[in-house]
Amino acid sequence: MSAHRRGILLCLASAAGFGSMAILASAAYDAGATIPDLLVVRFLLAAVGFWALVRLTRAAVPAGLLSRKMLALGAIGYSAQAALFFAAVSRLDAALAALLLYLYPFLVFAISVALGRERLTTRRVIPLVAAGAGVMLVLGAGAGGSEIDLLGVACAIGAALVYTGYILVADGLVADSDPLAVSALAMTGAAATCVAAGLATGSLSFEIAPSGWLWLLILALGSTVVGVAAFFSGLRLVGPSTAAIVSTAEPVVTVALAFALLGEHLTGTQLAGGAAVLASVVLLQRSPAVSVAFDASPAH
Repeated sequence: MSAHRRGILLCLASAAGFGSMAILASAAYDAGATIPDLLVVRFLLAAVGFWALVRLTRAAVPAGLLSRKMLALGAIGYSAQAALFFAAVSRLDAALAALLLYLYPFLVFAISVALGRERLTTRRVIPLVAAGAGVMLVLGAGAGGSEIDLLGVACAIGAALVYTGYILVADGLVADSDPLAVSALAMTGAAATCVAAGLATGSLSFEIAPSGWLWLLILALGSTVVGVAAFFSGLRLVGPSTAAIVSTAEPVVTVALAFALLGEHLTGTQLAGGAAVLASVVLLQRSPAVSVAFDASPAH
């Protein structure tokens, strides 16, 4: 098998892992897990998994100020993004939450233009407009024919906004750092925040059925650790633009699994809107300069 094909398969495996995250969270909720339970278990196990990979691969851990900045970024940014996304999953269909989170590539690009990191051209305006129209179709059609939970929508869009800020800040910090080491630091910071918040509010219960623990284990180690490791391994083989295009399979996986396993469905109009969003990502990524939305983020 060629290196390029192997890289494509690794990126697809990563997309499958990330795309299944909302489904696993829904299953864990059904088994008794709360949002604080999910966050603490996910980040603690993921931190352990990433540090094991750091030790196994002998990855260089950033020293001094950079290390502290990445811990803080995880503690503030990544924990907030995850909390908002999993709150959205608890209130919306998993497919809808995933599509709304996928606003982040466009938000990253728009803010990059505002900051002077990217140039706004006609070729790039078209996919941005198409993406906006796609989101309007997704929201305007309602979730599976029922009324949309506005608080859930706000949480999903908030998660996209926070993740945008996280990526843009990380982009200026991690250019020369090992992604596994950076991910380990970010997960450790997020775990510290979630544990502290859970203990302070008394919101941790862990009254979870055995099946729920299984879903949380797969979410933490499979979707998170393996997903991130597979993405960066594939990225090295195929480059950022190809990896970014392959990553558009993430919400497709979510929608397919939500339909097959949870009985969720999107309306025809919503599916058309989702297709417009994904096609716009592909169009944006056809320009090699537009890759920050994917390859700069140390954790997903």
